[in-house]
Amino acid sequence: MHSPVEIGPLTSPDMGVVLADAYATTKVQVRAGALTAAATFLGGSYGKSSRNADGDLVCCTRPDEWTIYGAPGRSEAIAASVPTEGFVTVIDITHGRAMLRISGVNATAALSKICNLDLSDELTPNGAVFSGSLGAVGCDWVRDDQHSQTSFLISCERSFGKFLFIAVADACTEFGLSVPHGWELHGH
Repeated sequence: MHSPVEIGPLTSPDMGVVLADAYATTKVQVRAGALTAAATFLGGSYGKSSRNADGDLVCCTRPDEWTIYGAPGRSEAIAASVPTEGFVTVIDITHGRAMLRISGVNATAALSKICNLDLSDELTPNGAVFSGSLGAVGCDWVRDDQHSQTSFLISCERSFGKFLFIAVADACTEFGLSVPHGWELHGH
């Protein structure tokens, strides 16, 4: 499978906003009963994320549900690391989900143009995991700051990936991001 986004990353001249396709990120979903070894192994609490010993981002996305994000090509290793005794389901969702990363000092302001979530540091600190609409697309979000810069990983169903990328790129134009021809939301 190929990414629904065939360009990028896109960067404003002042680096205030950077938008990149993150489709290749390994995405493994785990559903496990609260008393299973998998739940103990994954740990964390609903709405929060942490890094495991391998550097994978472990997100408690919903009660008794985790999504693990890792480097490309790690789905088998990540899935094999999760204990499966008891009520546990481990699914590689890498190719079923599009993903983008938006970073920079203007990332929050750009995203706020097309969503109704309060993305302030107080309500969505680094490590926050939540779901919400972005550009009318249902998404899973993780605040995952990079190099002391605000950064969000945002995933959605693969079929909406290109539209979501275009909608976010359009929201970033006010902050100096130049969108390549054919990738404009309104056909400028």
